[in-house]
Amino acid sequence: MDLRWLEWAKQIQAISQNGLAYSKDIYDLERFEQLRELSIEILNEYSDVEPALIRELFASETGYATPKVDIRGVIVKEDQVLLVREKADGGWALPGGWADIGLSPKEIVVKEVEEEAGLKVAPVRLLGVLDKKFHHHPPSPYHVYKIFILCEAVSGEAAPGIETSEVGYFAEDQLPELSLERNTPEQIRCLLQMVRNQETESLLD
Repeated sequence: MDLRWLEWAKQIQAISQNGLAYSKDIYDLERFEQLRELSIEILNEYSDVEPALIRELFASETGYATPKVDIRGVIVKEDQVLLVREKADGGWALPGGWADIGLSPKEIVVKEVEEEAGLKVAPVRLLGVLDKKFHHHPPSPYHVYKIFILCEAVSGEAAPGIETSEVGYFAEDQLPELSLERNTPEQIRCLLQMVRNQETESLLD
């Protein structure tokens, strides 16, 4: 499936957002606003999403346009990886979520794992920083960096949270149906291999 239109729409949106943030000329501001409207029209034409929702989720941010950051915790026990079942789509994922302003990546992964899986963890090692566009995720209106952090469980019992319905440990060859928006089978298998071999360098796209 050719998704060049999606990349074009995201680039146009980023250019318009940056222009609206820094331009002072009233005519330039009008042109950048027209570009933003064009990006909304492109997404509306090629997707089933209502224009109002596109504007709210895709074209309402201000300031310099930067990628979103998704942080995931990797907890392994007896060569099995901890996954949580997301209520949003029913798929399984490494516990995690969007980065929060004011918190470091370590603080975010600790918070997210406890909220989604019931465990208190200690971050151990950065496993990778991946660009979502290079991996087999569903199309997204956002440019996303995904950070994977190896964590060690220090206390608590595995239990679902507000956004999750189940928690479990899974072997590499017995992965459940994954939430591909959040992680892919290839990513999880690669991360497990890195955990087995501590000398492996961190992944970096």
